[in-house]
Amino acid sequence: MAVTLPEPLLAQYQRFSLYNSPYPAHDEGCAIDLYPGTLRDGRTSTAPSPVSGTVLETRAVRAPPKPYAPEHDHLILVDCDGPGDLEGLTARILHVAPAVEAGDRVERGDSLGELVRAGFFAPWVDNHLHVGLRRPDQNPHRASGSLPLEPGVELRALEWDGTGTVVSTRATYAVLDAPIHPAPGEAFVGVRADRGGVLDGGLPHYDGGGVHQRSGIALEDESVPISLNGDRLGVAQGRTIAWDDVVVTANDEAITGLSLFCARDADFGAKLICPDRSFDIGERVRVRVRSSVDDR
Repeated sequence: MAVTLPEPLLAQYQRFSLYNSPYPAHDEGCAIDLYPGTLRDGRTSTAPSPVSGTVLETRAVRAPPKPYAPEHDHLILVDCDGPGDLEGLTARILHVAPAVEAGDRVERGDSLGELVRAGFFAPWVDNHLHVGLRRPDQNPHRASGSLPLEPGVELRALEWDGTGTVVSTRATYAVLDAPIHPAPGEAFVGVRADRGGVLDGGLPHYDGGGVHQRSGIALEDESVPISLNGDRLGVAQGRTIAWDDVVVTANDEAITGLSLFCARDADFGAKLICPDRSFDIGERVRVRVRSSVDDR
């Protein structure tokens, strides 16, 4: 049974993703990455707590070595008493240098400390909190074992024809002006799959992704092909997608991939992962997905 993340928890963040990660903790959507409001450089230092409760423990954990990241990340464990049905669960929070310690009381929205750019991040990933939830009888230190999560907000699925104009660039990615958020700040949106639902995940630079709130789909449902603009992406078992052997192209040239997530900020737009290719501001782009599997 999935744990529902209530609207007050999610509403204090600009973006979230349950699947856009290479790590097993996100398998089947069993962890969520929460992105606070960011600065123009894609960074932020504020780490608002997703939950209220009592801090059980903080500890340093070794992170994969990366030239742009510190040697250690940090784990914060919180005994939750809210919001909503999270009472009695243990929150497992990563990527925050803690300003709290065991025994401290925190309310939802209180600062837990400063976000850290850990070695778990790919270079195109912005700062965020990684959160998993466990029953108190589960081992809170293991990387895997968290409960499946479900966003407790209605997601707006935005039609996107795969085209757009580049509005911002970084060393490893570019952002398009489409799809456009119709009401920034009022709702979370994401890219719509052809048969409905909001797509989530790193296509195909991570092994799989997800499709949220697709009508008629439950976690235990049979396999269903998932596509975008007629391009087959993979097969969903319930909401979890195993990507096909696909290549994402921008103007007919291969790029690393397409980042898919849920967002409520005005800067929402397709994010092209392209560390080996540059784009110019104002450049018109058409994105397609080539698959070795024929869905017809």
